Amino acid sequence: ELQVIGLGISGKAVARLALARGASVVGIDQDESLSSLEHDPSFMALNSTGFKTVLGNFDWNLLKDADVVVVSPGVPLEKYGLSYLLQSGKQVMSELDFAAEALPKSVKILAVTGTNGKSTTVTFAGQMLNHFGIDTFVGGNLGTSLSEAAIQHVTSPAQECKLRVAVVEVSSYQMAIPCVYFRPSVSVVLNLTPDHLERHKTMLDYAEHKCRLFSHMTNAKLGLLSFGNQHLDEAVKKYWNKFNPAWIGAFPGLEIDTEAKIATFKVPDIGIESQLQLGSMRAMGKHNYFNAAVAALSVAGLGVGVHIEDINSTIEKLRPPPHRMQVVHKDIHGVTWVDDSKATNVEATYAGLMGLKGQKSVILLGGLAKVLVGQASNGFEELIEPLTGHRCVITVRTMIHQELSGNGLDIPCIQATNLKDAVEQARKMAKHGDAIVLSPACASFDEFRNFEQRGMVFRELALSS
Repeated sequence: ELQVIGLGISGKAVARLALARGASVVGIDQDESLSSLEHDPSFMALNSTGFKTVLGNFDWNLLKDADVVVVSPGVPLEKYGLSYLLQSGKQVMSELDFAAEALPKSVKILAVTGTNGKSTTVTFAGQMLNHFGIDTFVGGNLGTSLSEAAIQHVTSPAQECKLRVAVVEVSSYQMAIPCVYFRPSVSVVLNLTPDHLERHKTMLDYAEHKCRLFSHMTNAKLGLLSFGNQHLDEAVKKYWNKFNPAWIGAFPGLEIDTEAKIATFKVPDIGIESQLQLGSMRAMGKHNYFNAAVAALSVAGLGVGVHIEDINSTIEKLRPPPHRMQVVHKDIHGVTWVDDSKATNVEATYAGLMGLKGQKSVILLGGLAKVLVGQASNGFEELIEPLTGHRCVITVRTMIHQELSGNGLDIPCIQATNLKDAVEQARKMAKHGDAIVLSPACASFDEFRNFEQRGMVFRELALSS
C-alpha cells in the first residue's frame, strides 16, 4: 500500500502514477474542503478500485500500515508526524524521487534550483533542446509535476518512450526529503537570497536544501553554482567530491560581458571552452543573459549532442515564461507594458530593474511583503539604487512607500490603493518610449489568488488603455 500526503497538483499526480503502477493508494489531506477523488474522471480512467481518500482529521495509525509514504512538496515535515516517520526507517519519499524511480534510466535529468530565475532558465533550456528536436519534458515546480512524465512512460507501450531529457525546476521544499532515485546529470543552483525563511528558519538550512541536488548525480555530473555565496560554499562542502563543479560568474564555469553581450564558457573537466553571442536576445532585461547562458552550458553539459556553438542559433528564439519580464502590450502612446508579476520578493524585482538599465520606466510595487525574520525593514531600500533614473515608482503599500521615501529615493513615489488605481496613476505618468513595469517584490495574496492571476489582471488593464 502507498500513501500520498497532500493532494495538491503534485499529490494527485503521484496518486495517479502509483495507481498506474498497480499499487493500492490512500490519499491523505487535512483540508476537509477538498472534493473526494474516487469519482474524479482522471482517477476512474485508471481503474482505481484500489484508491481511497481520507480528508480532514485522520487516524495516525493509518501511516503505520503503509509500505511507502510519498509527501507532496507543500507539506512541512512537522505535519502528520512525518519527521518521526523518517527517523523510524519507514520508506518516506518526495514526489520527485517517486517520479524519478518510474522513469527509464536513459532519461537524462537537468535540475535547476535557486531563489530567482529558475522558471526562466528551465524554460530557456527546454526551448533550446526542443529546437534541436530532442524529446524533452519541462516541468517540476514550474507547473507540471515530474510524475506526469512518469505516468506517460508507465502507460505507454515499452517501445514508445521517446523521452530523452527531463528539465526540472526544483524548489527547496521539494528537497526537504533527501532523494535517492532523482539523479541529475546536470544540477544548477542559480543564486540564494532570503526567501521562505518562515519554513527554513536560517539561510544555511535553506542552502543545504538547495545543495542536496548534488548528493546523487550521474553521467557528466556537472554542477553549476552561484559564485561567492558564503551559505552555498558552506552547504556544498559535503558533496564536493561527488560532482564536477563550475561557477556562474567565474572559471571553471561561465562569465558574461553584459556590454559586449557575450558569454564565455570554460569547463575543462567536461571539455567545454566556447562563447555564446547574446546580442540577438529578445527577452527583456539583462539578467536574462545569465539565464540564457546558464541554460546553454547546462544543455551542452547533458551530453546529448548539442554544443554551445550550435546554441547560438537559438538565442533570438528564446521566450521567457509568462509573468517574468513579459511584454504584454505596446499601446498607441508608445508605452511598453511589462508583466513581471512573478517577482514576489525584493531580489527578483532587483534583478528585473537591473536588467532595465537604459529603459526609462514607471515601476509598480506592492502586495503582501515577505517578512524578513528579525529585521526592522522588509528590504525595499535595496531597490533605491536600481530605481534611480526611472520615471517614477507607484506603491500599493504604505510601508513600502515609507521605506523608499525615508531612505532617499530621488524619483517621485506615488501611493495607490490597489492594482487598478496603480495602473491608472502609471498611465498618467508614462511618456512616449517609457515602459510600465509590474514588478511587485511582494506576494499577491492581498488582492489575488496567486501571481498568475495578478499578472492576468495587469494585462487586462494594460489592454484596456
